[in-house]
Amino acid sequence: MPAFDESDFGVKAAPAKTGREGLSQIETNGERSGIGSMDSPTMGTLTVPAGDGTDNSIEIPATRSSIADATPYMHQLSLSPSQRDRRSSRNSFGASLPIPRSKRQSRLSSVTHADGTHSGRPGMPPIQPSRDILASQVQDIESVKVKAAKDMAFVFDIDGVLVHGDRLIPEGKRTLEILNGDNELGIKIPHIFLTNGSGKPEAARIDQLSKILHNPIHLDQFIQSHTPMRALSEYYETVLVVGGEGYKCREVAEHYGFKNIVVPNDIVAWDQTIAPYRQFTAEEKATSRPRDFSKMNIDAIMVFSDSRDYATDMQIIMDLLRSENGRLGTMAKDPISQRIPIYFSQGDMLCPTEHWTPRMSQGTFRIGLEAMYKALTGEELERVVYGKPELATYKYADEVITSWMETIHQEEKLPKNIYMIGDNPASDIIGGNNYGWNTCLVRTGVFQGGDNDENNPANFGVFTNVLEAVKTAVKNELGQDFVFEWKDERVNPLLQGNNSAAVAVE
Repeated sequence: MPAFDESDFGVKAAPAKTGREGLSQIETNGERSGIGSMDSPTMGTLTVPAGDGTDNSIEIPATRSSIADATPYMHQLSLSPSQRDRRSSRNSFGASLPIPRSKRQSRLSSVTHADGTHSGRPGMPPIQPSRDILASQVQDIESVKVKAAKDMAFVFDIDGVLVHGDRLIPEGKRTLEILNGDNELGIKIPHIFLTNGSGKPEAARIDQLSKILHNPIHLDQFIQSHTPMRALSEYYETVLVVGGEGYKCREVAEHYGFKNIVVPNDIVAWDQTIAPYRQFTAEEKATSRPRDFSKMNIDAIMVFSDSRDYATDMQIIMDLLRSENGRLGTMAKDPISQRIPIYFSQGDMLCPTEHWTPRMSQGTFRIGLEAMYKALTGEELERVVYGKPELATYKYADEVITSWMETIHQEEKLPKNIYMIGDNPASDIIGGNNYGWNTCLVRTGVFQGGDNDENNPANFGVFTNVLEAVKTAVKNELGQDFVFEWKDERVNPLLQGNNSAAVAVE
């Protein structure tokens, strides 16, 4: 891929900023923002290649360098003397992270019955369930608390906070019941789910979570690590998608709008010698889509989820990174200018599972690739990482929270007081701190330390579990006397007075 300078784009380089103040420099009227220079340790120099549909996305400056530093993971004997003297690679594609620009369509405008009609009576307000009528009456009286409830929101990590794999953390169920309206106001307190988990279409993941948590989760509340990467479909025609179970990540990429999707099995089916240690089954070959990859270029590599076969995936990725512009069977004369971009959906080193200690995640896979690339070429690997704690992920979360507020309260605004609840100080907490959110660290996942994390302390506190964190945050905003339970007998006139009166009405 050719290298460019800032002058080619007619923009002036600007240093990166973290938190909300950095958002003022992000594009506002269809013009892309300036990108920081390589003198800054947190920025690259250039944007991703422009596509035909870029008006549908926005570029967020990266908050960490897209230049890998594999030196700490390498032994000096792995570099020849000539390689040690070569310059570090220049970032030519990863200085900014595109995310979808447009807000999601409001669900209010799409609620219909099977016959295509809407609930309602001519000239009258929509029919509400009796519980909603009672709640609205309470909310009219408690206007101060209602305003505070609408001016706060929760952002939940999932694994290690609400669930362990497919197993519910008990306090997670009650937490969501409270936020979904089982409280003294009967009000829904805005909340979304922001996870570095990946590997499935969002719809399939929320169906699974809804069953585990025994609470409804809507697509408009949910962000996986690769959800913002849908914006990249506007930039690249042919992509290699890596990670996940079976072909689920191919399904994700198709849903995002990528046009020509290749997965490692397609390449192995075309040439099994590319993965000499792989036992490629007849079933895998039958479900793959082999092509002659020596006659086509792959434009970019997208690591959507954790690899299920490190040996095969690393071999194919290294072949592509060292090829001429993404054509297998070639070897680039210049490993910098002819290298294709590689994107990772998140950078977590560890992930909590049902195992007694957290397991390695996508971050360790990335570090392995960076070290291999440095050893073979003498150059640092240029790469782009999405997910928490990247600024782009939090900016996208703002979009989703605002849209969800419009859905549940008909107010398209971003609440002022946002609480991030997570178990991983290196992603959930540091990202929330940098973005100006209130951060709550729980002890049900990665973090098992003392009073707080030494390197990335939660600014609102450390809690035994998610329920304790949410109750403390709600009381902080709505008052220490707030009741976390809805009681019909307190507000329903049919349930007040003597029992005989109530029975007579029924």
